[in-house]
Amino acid sequence: MNTLLFFAGLKEAIGTDEVRLAAAGMTLGEVKEKVRSEYSLDRVTSCMMAINEEFAPEDTTISEGDTIAFIPPVSGG
Repeated sequence: MNTLLFFAGLKEAIGTDEVRLAAAGMTLGEVKEKVRSEYSLDRVTSCMMAINEEFAPEDTTISEGDTIAFIPPVSGG
């Protein structure tokens, strides 16, 4: 089982900051698409993703027990 973490507006849109999902063997891109379709959350496509607190490309394969974070873009001035 894997833990998915959501921050900022994603957390508000989904209604929680953490979801459990059996994602071992999937790529980050596949998980992103699953979250997008399951929660009707198109803005997740612009998020960066991290596995176990390290940024990773979408073709990275997830292992059992990994924690996946969805990090929305930030803006500031």
